[in-house]
Amino acid sequence: MKKLVATALFALWAPLALAVQPYVYGEKTPGGVSAVKQKLTAAGFKIIGDHTPRGVGGDIIIATDDGLLNAVRATGGSTIVAAPVRVAVQPDGTVSYANPEYWGRAYFRKQFNGTAEAAEKAVGEKLVKALGAGKEFGGDVSAGDLASYRYMFGMERFDSDKNDLKSYGSFEQAVAAVRSNLAAGKNNCSKSYEIVMPDKKIAVFGVEMNDPATGEGSWLKKIGSSQMAALPYEIFVVGNKVEALYGRYRIALGWPKLGMGTFMSISDTPDQILETLTGVAGGVYEKSSSF
Repeated sequence: MKKLVATALFALWAPLALAVQPYVYGEKTPGGVSAVKQKLTAAGFKIIGDHTPRGVGGDIIIATDDGLLNAVRATGGSTIVAAPVRVAVQPDGTVSYANPEYWGRAYFRKQFNGTAEAAEKAVGEKLVKALGAGKEFGGDVSAGDLASYRYMFGMERFDSDKNDLKSYGSFEQAVAAVRSNLAAGKNNCSKSYEIVMPDKKIAVFGVEMNDPATGEGSWLKKIGSSQMAALPYEIFVVGNKVEALYGRYRIALGWPKLGMGTFMSISDTPDQILETLTGVAGGVYEKSSSF
């Protein structure tokens, strides 16, 4: 058993020259969400939320891990988006999870090496032991490219200025505004989870976008629900600023093998998400150009 786990972990943890994929299949679990939660809890994860995309079968479990939280706390800033661990469970019991190396390299970026890398590797070990490690899937991206990932030339990266939604007088005011708007169902949204680090003045909230016309269910059907472990979409607070990763980065990162034709079929989605989350942040949306 130890040899199999070690082999699986070696396959998951790629050298910089090799490609990494965003998701990993776990072992099929007939008991569904409840059984998967039990496995995660037994492995030492803390369950912090659930997410069910409207109109699409399946659920996402959101968990976290003390080592990962400590790495986020040590690096601070926008790396707060790396704090959740996402596991998808399909109606037939198929399990997949967000590959810790892929998302860790993308979200910690130049700060990945060291504490963050060790923490993400430990999360990977826990996931393999709890859920198994089957085939990676979702699209190849060079491990070395993830820190500065973008879908194609001219498109946004992690630190796009389009991420900015609203500024407040303080961190506390920003967090209170997001909490209040999610609780009120602003723009047909609800909260999936939250992680708040007051000492570092950083926070992240999972957002369930439920609008039947523009919500996640409307575009998830077009680009592939097998990759649901990309969700939920997050809104985050750094200092007094509320932000969200712009859709042409965030969706492309979660679905890197999308053909341009499929991507064009959701060309309105990045700005629809921006409009939705600007409202959740308490801001006023100003339309920008997409493609």
